[in-house]
Amino acid sequence: MTARRGSMRHSIRLRCPAEKVWDLVGAPVRLPEWWEGVESCVVEGDERTILTRSGLPMPERLLTIDPQQRRFQYRITSPLFVEHLSTIDVHDLGDGTCLTVYSVDSEPAVLALVIAGAARAALNNLPEVLGVEECR
Repeated sequence: MTARRGSMRHSIRLRCPAEKVWDLVGAPVRLPEWWEGVESCVVEGDERTILTRSGLPMPERLLTIDPQQRRFQYRITSPLFVEHLSTIDVHDLGDGTCLTVYSVDSEPAVLALVIAGAARAALNNLPEVLGVEECR
């Protein structure tokens, strides 16, 4: 973290196949199912606009949706951000569990903290939404 740019990462290990998690987190339109505070989203081509519970629309550009690597990347294009990149990776650990990692880089730095805090809460929702256990 610098005064201008922030970088945060959170992860969760789940007792389920990576594909089950990817089917949820890798689908741009399914964000409201696991991310509290997102009321809805609309996807048109490589553009996604989410509507937050507070009524704030948040425009995004979808950059990577790779089912082979199970990687999803997007940029928030709102003028609040000078620069933003979020990456979600779902790793198959080969033992019936998977690790889901959510990384956020942004300028201004404070917005990395905000997005990463919400991402952490969203990751913590996955066990309940998917009906699986978190590995402790």
